[in-house]
Amino acid sequence: MNELPRHLDSLCALENASIASYAIHSDRLKGRHYPEKQHPFRTEFQRDRDRILHSHAFRRLEYKTQVFLSGSGDHLRNRLTHTIEVAGIARTLARALALNEDLTEAIALAHDLGHSPFGHSGERALHKLTKDFGGFDHNEQALRIVDLLESKYPAYDGLNLTWELRTGLLKHRSQIHPATLDGVELPPAPSLEAQTADLADDLTYYGHDVDDGLSSGIITREMLSHIQLWQIAGEESKSLGLKEDDERFETYTVRALINMMVGDAINNSARLIQESGVTSADEVQLKGLHLVSWSQRFQNLTNELRTFLYENLYFSKELSKLNTLSEERMSFLFDCFLHHPQLMGPDYVKRIEKDGAHRVITDYIAGMTDNYAVCEYLRLK
Repeated sequence: MNELPRHLDSLCALENASIASYAIHSDRLKGRHYPEKQHPFRTEFQRDRDRILHSHAFRRLEYKTQVFLSGSGDHLRNRLTHTIEVAGIARTLARALALNEDLTEAIALAHDLGHSPFGHSGERALHKLTKDFGGFDHNEQALRIVDLLESKYPAYDGLNLTWELRTGLLKHRSQIHPATLDGVELPPAPSLEAQTADLADDLTYYGHDVDDGLSSGIITREMLSHIQLWQIAGEESKSLGLKEDDERFETYTVRALINMMVGDAINNSARLIQESGVTSADEVQLKGLHLVSWSQRFQNLTNELRTFLYENLYFSKELSKLNTLSEERMSFLFDCFLHHPQLMGPDYVKRIEKDGAHRVITDYIAGMTDNYAVCEYLRLK
């Protein structure tokens, strides 16, 4: 006999039974900017996730740089594959910590929507070009995309996502510069779901950028040999009989590297949450508690790996040349649209009076894929 479909009430009951009191619950939300009827078969965070997956900005991630320019190699990651991997690890962490998996996954899927073409070099270029007009930050741009720039619905701009997801996209908060949203000052700490997505992002690019760096040949096993985290992961590979010259040694060691970081994050975060004694999501945020993290030992190990990647991969001679070229292309495009805004098309030109030329041009360029930005550069040059 087939089971009856699960309606919203039963879905929320299942969720409440599986997550902790300090998690964010789907039936206790602050709501959406524009009120909507509830969906009969999906929780609000499932709806958020689906709206992100069906957005134009999400599809564009396939042709945006992670570390290597889009199209550099069949097996090198782009911004979309990175995002999918972050979402997978974020769900693992959330489930182990009894957090809301759907919200965590949705934040992870949306976290890079605001990235410009050409990766971090493109972001640096846009920030320099707009520093006198508020600058550029991909986290804030992601929020701008889901709030304003996606146009899917007849009655409003944006995707009308939940407050909990929108606040989860704003990472940077401090007592000196508190974050605000819709004119409301946000609490000093993000939700544990947002903290989980953030740590999953760091964890993913540490492990997978090592993988891509090795695949590209820019970094080698010999270069990694003095990195403690790589040494520890390598010992696990050797314990299974893999030799360092075996073609599977690198891929399995990367797997072991990621597995160790995930395991430490779960064990340490669970300990911190238990010791904090928190009983609600509001308590976590209002007290400014950052409870999802690595142990101090692993924080030191990942810091060492991060420094290595910056020195030997992100700012390597090979990538520095491409980064410089990317920044030159971004500057050319920005200047071109500033002097000839009609090249952006009528929809963007109409927005200049309200938002200002620099803001509109930033939105236009930030939304480009690598491929489109290169084509526009060559066409306009």
